[in-house]
Amino acid sequence: MPEGDKVLLKSSQGEIFEVEPEVACMSTLVRNMVDDSGTDEEIPLPNVKTAILSKVIDYCKYHKDSPPEEIQKPLKSTNLVECGVSEWDNEYVNIEQEVLFELILAANYLDIKSLLDLTCAKVASMIKGKNTEEIRKQFNIVNDFTPEEEAQVREENRTELRTVPKKHLCQHNTKQLKLQCC
Repeated sequence: MPEGDKVLLKSSQGEIFEVEPEVACMSTLVRNMVDDSGTDEEIPLPNVKTAILSKVIDYCKYHKDSPPEEIQKPLKSTNLVECGVSEWDNEYVNIEQEVLFELILAANYLDIKSLLDLTCAKVASMIKGKNTEEIRKQFNIVNDFTPEEEAQVREENRTELRTVPKKHLCQHNTKQLKLQCC
């Protein structure tokens, strides 16, 4: 790619962002599109809103020359800094829950593993140490189980937790965004 070229990223709302190739290509999706088609045309990102794309670009600009440290799993604390997250990254994910979830979806879609790890770790830290009712309240989850169904699920989970190795309880699967948490 010639020096000085910019990658043009188009949000789902039609806004165009001119981004340095090194920044844009932190996304595996974008890197593959640039490799296949070059930088002459806009790269449409129909699953990413303007505000979220702007935030993703901020993350990529910051980490272009300094990749983030690996986040310790399972999380040993609800304080992400104690789990290897930088102060900058910790502040970056100190955002409204709705924005956090949109960032998770964008990181997954754009295939930016370090951002997906960070945002999922933030959600895991929000769950860590909480009981079922506290988690429901945190995420506005309505309990639609009958008391009998809830008792059955609790019993099934109690049995499963005894058979799952502890080291697997707080890992996330980046391809399917399944959180198995604390």
